[in-house]
Amino acid sequence: MTAQMTSLDAEVMSALSTVVDPELDEPITDLGFVRSIILDDLGVEVHLRLPTSFCSPNFAYLMASDAMDALRLMPGGGVVRVMLDDHHDSDKINLGLATDAGYRGTFGNEAHEDLEELRATFKRKAHIASMERSCMQMLQRGTWTLEELPLLELRDLPDCAKTKSLVRRRAAIGLPTAPDSRVLVDGDGVAIPERDVPLRLRMAATTRRSIEGNAHFCRGLLATRYAGSQEIDAITGPVITDLRSGA
Repeated sequence: MTAQMTSLDAEVMSALSTVVDPELDEPITDLGFVRSIILDDLGVEVHLRLPTSFCSPNFAYLMASDAMDALRLMPGGGVVRVMLDDHHDSDKINLGLATDAGYRGTFGNEAHEDLEELRATFKRKAHIASMERSCMQMLQRGTWTLEELPLLELRDLPDCAKTKSLVRRRAAIGLPTAPDSRVLVDGDGVAIPERDVPLRLRMAATTRRSIEGNAHFCRGLLATRYAGSQEIDAITGPVITDLRSGA
């Protein structure tokens, strides 16, 4: 039967919300990539879906693998099964997940890229986009000028979602998060000099627009791909079925 949201459902969704599309920098739960959740006496089974059948296999594997890891950290979750639906490499990825084969064990000689390096690249891009949002916020408020930005520190930022996001992304790539840490820095944490600020902000804005544009495009593709299906969309959440004894 299809269940009302229970505490276990909420725990599953909370765990999955920590899984981020590396390219789009958004949780897979917000993107509508979680298709369904099945609870049974053994544990939990989650089905994922993507905007196209040819989405990059390494990204697809990374998200499915991260979902598996997140769910396994959930106390009382039982046996975890994560399945990727409707992808040209679904069989290969699902077999790899089921046997804990890892990225290279799943793709063999096709695994040319280092998955962790790929993940690190997108984390750095996410930081650049988040840094640009925080800097532009201060400029638009008129509290800081372009010339003053190199001196901007984390403690100068407002207590808001953008700042929390920036701190989280800095921590993810090993940058300092102390209150007196400079905001406008390069990937190694070195402060950007005043003469380079305009160019760095333009480049950062390009990165941000690329991430946001891709996310918008993928949402459109997903909506088109599953238009007319009876599955629940990203706003109302995935189909949740509770088959547990006594449920």
